[in-house]
Amino acid sequence: MKIRPLAIEGAFEVTPVQFGDARGHFMEWYRFDALTAAVGHPLDLAQANLSTSAQDVVRGIHFADVPPGQAKYVTCVAGAVLDVVVDIRVGSPTFGSWEAVRLDDEDRRALYIAEGLGHAFCALTPSATVTYLCSSTYNPGREHGINPLDADLGIAWPAAVPLLSTKDADAPGLAEAQAAGLLPSYDECSAYIASRQQAG
Repeated sequence: MKIRPLAIEGAFEVTPVQFGDARGHFMEWYRFDALTAAVGHPLDLAQANLSTSAQDVVRGIHFADVPPGQAKYVTCVAGAVLDVVVDIRVGSPTFGSWEAVRLDDEDRRALYIAEGLGHAFCALTPSATVTYLCSSTYNPGREHGINPLDADLGIAWPAAVPLLSTKDADAPGLAEAQAAGLLPSYDECSAYIASRQQAG
C-alpha cells in the first residue's frame, strides 16, 4: 500500500494495492506495520464503527478532547463519500484549513486522521457505507462538533442541499467553538502524539 501525508499534519491518505480477476478482488485495507511506520506510532484499536448514509448526507465535523482524543482510520466500503479533514488545533500553522479526499468502493482509499483533527464527510452516491477504526471508545462527555456549513471554513460540499442531523446543524462555528474553549491546542496535540511515538 501507498501512504502519503496530506498538507494538514497528522492526516494521511492510504491507497491499497488491489489484486483482481474474474472472481473478484483482494486487498489489504489496513496494515498495522505500514501505518505505524508512516505515523510514528501504532493505532490502538479500541472501537470499530460503521455508518450508512443517503446521498447528500453530511456528517461532522466531529472531534474529541485531547488527550486522549480519537484517531480514526476511515474507508468507504460501499458507494462513495467526500471525506474531509479539518485542522481545528489552535496554534497550528494550518489552523482553519481543510482537505478533502474521495473514498469509494473502486480505489478503496482510506484516511488516517490523528487525534485533535476534525472529521466530516458527504455521501456522493444513493447509499454510502463508511467504516472507522478508532483509537479510543466513544465518550459523549469529551466529544464535540463544529457546524460543517460554517462560512468561515467554507468547505465546498458537493450537495445542493446538505442533509444534516439536528446535532450537527446546531453545532457552533469554528470561531464560536474557539471562543468557548472547545478546540484542542496544537501544542497539546503535538506533545500527546510525541509521547505516543516515544512509547510505541
